[in-house]
Amino acid sequence: MPVTLYRVDQDRWDADEQVRIDLTRIYGDAPDERIKAPPGTYILTHLSQGFFWAARFNDRLLGAVAVSPDEQGWRLFDLCVRKTTRRRGVGSRLLALVSAEAGQLGLELRVRASQLELADQVLLQRLGYCLTRDGDYFQLDLSTTGDSGQ
Repeated sequence: MPVTLYRVDQDRWDADEQVRIDLTRIYGDAPDERIKAPPGTYILTHLSQGFFWAARFNDRLLGAVAVSPDEQGWRLFDLCVRKTTRRRGVGSRLLALVSAEAGQLGLELRVRASQLELADQVLLQRLGYCLTRDGDYFQLDLSTTGDSGQ
């Protein structure tokens, strides 16, 4: 499924009703144990601190990952894909596109290991993420290699 990378920040959220509908559906499909707040509350809370990278196909958002910029790069949280499009590579492609974007900007990507289910950990390892020495984060450092993670 050919998806493109689409950034959703507060301005885009405010301006585009379809983005609001799609992102709310994405996080509405998330397992209850992953996203504990209602989707709209979760999204607005995150937008006050960061942005989302989304996988876009045919003018619709199919999956998203929350991003919080910090001094080392981007911390990724809560990758979710719509139930109707799971198991089609959307999540993998989204993370590869985010990795490529981070690589172009010389940023490091990190994901807190304790927040991940086993399947998510396997996906990250397949995409080139490694656990940090303390085992707290999966990290993909693209600042020195320029590798796109693809």
